[in-house]
Amino acid sequence: MSAAGPSSAPEFSKPLQTPLPEEELNRINTFLRDLTPEDILRWAIDHLPGLHQTTAFGLTGLVAIDMLSKTTSSPPPLIFVDTLYHFPETYELVEDVKQRYGVPVHVYKPEGCESVEDFERTYGEKLWEKDEQTYDYLVKVEPARRAYAERGVKSVITGRRASQGADRANLPPLEVDSTGLLKLNPLFAWSFPIVDWYIKSNNVPHNKLLDQGYRSVGDWHSTVKSGEGDTGERAGRWAGKAEKTECGLHVDYFALKAAAERKLQESSAKKAISPTASVVEANA
Repeated sequence: MSAAGPSSAPEFSKPLQTPLPEEELNRINTFLRDLTPEDILRWAIDHLPGLHQTTAFGLTGLVAIDMLSKTTSSPPPLIFVDTLYHFPETYELVEDVKQRYGVPVHVYKPEGCESVEDFERTYGEKLWEKDEQTYDYLVKVEPARRAYAERGVKSVITGRRASQGADRANLPPLEVDSTGLLKLNPLFAWSFPIVDWYIKSNNVPHNKLLDQGYRSVGDWHSTVKSGEGDTGERAGRWAGKAEKTECGLHVDYFALKAAAERKLQESSAKKAISPTASVVEANA
């Protein structure tokens, strides 16, 4: 991809006005597809309202953080959703990024919970095994949406790429989700080898687990080292669940919210009838 010269760039509102009509979204994506990730990020800083970067500090997100540090003196703030179940190496990386780049990191945890003990006291142990959809909503989706509401977020930078496959295979540079949130995917066209090359060439901090046989890092209970011959970019995530490709942040928010709230209400009703019952039961 090559950067378009200033004289050839089409004009867009600064910032973009939302909700964004589909015709305008298509026009923007036609323009962004020919830009480098650095130029996509420059464009985003000028045009996207309420811009933040949501990150779990995966490699693509780290590339974007590093690029932004070289693009602007005031990079978009970072939002880190702390599920409470990250690996120690992930928390260590968060501190490394803070020290290296000096960018604010706003941490959001499951509502009302500061620790695993708090969460399991309310929702029971191993909720991800009993009701994964509700788990995803409670530890990832609700905290993220709370962050967006509290911080006036209208646009987010993501680390998604088309080469990661599954639902991401036809990923455009800019998306609008069901809530109207603008999602920018600046490295949408990069393959893993290019990402890996950038990380190494620029000495970008990265999760130490990636040097120990992990290809993608999420919660400790659902991440394993990739097996021999397993070449998928997200190999090791959600082991044994071939049908699962997203954590909840990039699926239909309203459908996930409605399903989770229904199950939580049913569980609360059962608990009221039988106080010894688990707060959330399997497939309630």
